[in-house]
Amino acid sequence: MRLFGLPRRARQGPEAVAQRAHVEPRERRNSNTEGDDGMQLGMIGLGRMGANIVRRIVRDGHTAVGYSRHEEQIKEFVDELGDSFQGATDYKTFVAQLEQPRIVWVMIPAGATGAVIDEVAELLDPGDIIIDGGNSRYHEDIKRAKALQPKGIHYLDIGTSGGVWGLERGYCLMIGGEADTVSHIEPLLKSIAPGVDAAPRTPGRTGEPSAAEQGYLHCGPAGAGHFVKMVHNGIEYGAMAAYAEGLNILHKANIGLDQNGLHSAEETPLDNPEWYQYDINVPEVTEVWRRGSVVASWLLDLTASALHADPELSTFGGRVSDSGEGRWTIDAAIDEGVPAPVLSAALFARFSSRGESLYADKMLSAMRKAFGGHNELPGKQ
Repeated sequence: MRLFGLPRRARQGPEAVAQRAHVEPRERRNSNTEGDDGMQLGMIGLGRMGANIVRRIVRDGHTAVGYSRHEEQIKEFVDELGDSFQGATDYKTFVAQLEQPRIVWVMIPAGATGAVIDEVAELLDPGDIIIDGGNSRYHEDIKRAKALQPKGIHYLDIGTSGGVWGLERGYCLMIGGEADTVSHIEPLLKSIAPGVDAAPRTPGRTGEPSAAEQGYLHCGPAGAGHFVKMVHNGIEYGAMAAYAEGLNILHKANIGLDQNGLHSAEETPLDNPEWYQYDINVPEVTEVWRRGSVVASWLLDLTASALHADPELSTFGGRVSDSGEGRWTIDAAIDEGVPAPVLSAALFARFSSRGESLYADKMLSAMRKAFGGHNELPGKQ
């Protein structure tokens, strides 16, 4: 058993844990305003997002215990964060370093989350909390919450958006689970979220800012957080596709310069090449759109940055992955009977980018040759 960092307090006994099988809101216990030095969070998964969540809470006065299989990574965090961080390379030691009731945040790829939660849950006590902050399917959240309930372990699913920018910008948090459990961890949520100043206040909203205005929202019971995050990612697919398609139309606006009235019999000619003789500076278009246009957004900001660094996008292969949430969004739309043509088209475009339409495209060429003698040879553009 390897210990990294110094324990802050002695652990509480099992009697105290049993008395708190029901998690009380944080304000009924110690709070920052009463001189407490913050809450403690256990983080399993110190990748980009998990690591930056730990950094955000530590710099806001909380402490953290981290789990990683890599001893060197734990040592790096101890060196960086000092007494505010402890670490372990096995789950038993990790759990032993956590104060009760323990708060364990799992931030690993969705495929491995279930097995990790099952293993860690065996080491926890009634009143402890497990958070899945990754991108699990909401169906799994419903099953996990039911499985943990007889053990007195509370489960939250937190859809987390912010990516590599979250350390400075904060993370948008979409939460599913029991209201009392959410209230208990609210000081941590406030430290992780962007805060009310991250966006101008919506006209008509007055008084104390709501949790949503601060960047976190209790969306409903188990699974609701990941359901909202799932749809968020589906919308992300659609928005990205819209920018990509629109900018590609601008990129090709000089096609008339190449035709000069000539065209192949295999291609539909332009009605008038003069209509498409614009050498549009696409990077500069994204810059002007960022300033006052209806389509201005953070996503457009990132697009402009990418185009400034590489105007022809020569460092990208054009193969676009999908991590699952887009598919699940379409599944939900089908179950609900809700039309989602834009989101589904954006998902299918990602499939095409990976060559999944190549066989179908060849089949189209084969049929055209069969009925019309059109010979579209391999490699012909």
